Amino acid sequence: MKFWETKKLSEMTREEWESLCDGCAKCCLNKLEDEDSGEIFFTSAVCDLIDLETCRCTQYTQRTTLVPECIDLKQHDFAEYTWLPASCAYRLLSDGKKLADWHPLISGTQESVKDAGVSICSFAMKESQVNDLEEHIIEWLQ
Repeated sequence: MKFWETKKLSEMTREEWESLCDGCAKCCLNKLEDEDSGEIFFTSAVCDLIDLETCRCTQYTQRTTLVPECIDLKQHDFAEYTWLPASCAYRLLSDGKKLADWHPLISGTQESVKDAGVSICSFAMKESQVNDLEEHIIEWLQ
């Protein structure tokens, strides 16, 4: 059995935790919250630290210092993060579901994320290029 099938998220080593990230970068997209309903809306604007070719943070170890609103998921109670996309490995495992076939731990390659159309790299733009986030709200096809 694989570690993600036998361990809870809270029991995973740092290396195991980090390997769960599929590199889609959806969590790095800017989000807006409706003040009345609390509903979260994703935008196509991504943090300026994301490399749009690799969909990886260029300053990963320093990201929470450089971008104070950047969230380190490992430091929080996972039940709080229902805003994560349904395809997110952390959310899937937290909800008792299996990883998708395209996840690199299953497929054996990081390219499977892009091939499955799950990565933001094909449509995202840097937040510094966006004037009004509300004009860039997107919906996930799930």
